[in-house]
Amino acid sequence: MGYLEAILLGVVQGLTEFLPISSSAHLRIVPALFGWDDPGAAFTAVIQLGTTLAVVLYFARDLARIAVAWVRSLTRPELRGTLDARLGWYIGLGTIPIAVLGLLFKDQVETGARNLWIVATALIVAGLILEVADRIAGHTNRRQLDQLTLRDGILVGTAQALALIPGVSRSGATITAGLFLGMTRQTAARFSFLLSTPAIVLSALFEARKIGDGPGAGVGPTLVATVAAFVVGYVAIAWLLRYISNHTFLPFVIYRVGLGILLLVLLTTGTLSAT
Repeated sequence: MGYLEAILLGVVQGLTEFLPISSSAHLRIVPALFGWDDPGAAFTAVIQLGTTLAVVLYFARDLARIAVAWVRSLTRPELRGTLDARLGWYIGLGTIPIAVLGLLFKDQVETGARNLWIVATALIVAGLILEVADRIAGHTNRRQLDQLTLRDGILVGTAQALALIPGVSRSGATITAGLFLGMTRQTAARFSFLLSTPAIVLSALFEARKIGDGPGAGVGPTLVATVAAFVVGYVAIAWLLRYISNHTFLPFVIYRVGLGILLLVLLTTGTLSAT
């Protein structure tokens, strides 16, 4: 992989990690469209560290408060009912499903699940489910961040595990779950971003050992892509949180479904290979 290709894929990662359109799908589709080699699941996982750093910096104060409150609550039971301590528990417990399933199905995730037929189907199906959740969100009273419960953390965390399938979208799955659970769009997105931090870090650290091995991307291009993903990802977070304060997720749904259909047509006509 060359450095120009790495920069482009880093930009794609930064743009698509937080928008509910699936970064893993785009990192699979873009190389296929340009005739490049698949950079591999390890490359995809590691450059997500760039977007994770973007989340950490953007929500630095929130994450610091949550971490401190959670640690203090371990020895001071009276603090466990505070919002920050509760969020710490929700994020930690919500990370367990994707960690466990990621280890159990790591071989399938790194091979068969990257088939473009699966990616196209996931883009369409998950997009339509997001639209249903978003429509429901527009007609009911919504809950704020301070109203979340342990049940919300576990259920949204379980939905996050679906992002192991390229095309589903980590943010898309968690935001969809949040909307179905009665959260406002802003609350669903904010909790989605906070919840993603430990999962992405664990995934990246687990896959980092494979960088430079075999036909995948080398260390240099991977680092360049990670930096690009960080810069673009930070901008994408700020933009999305502003956007959804006054808009629905419909444009993302239309994009997902349109991209999925285009991908199916290209696969059916033999223009693209599924593997």
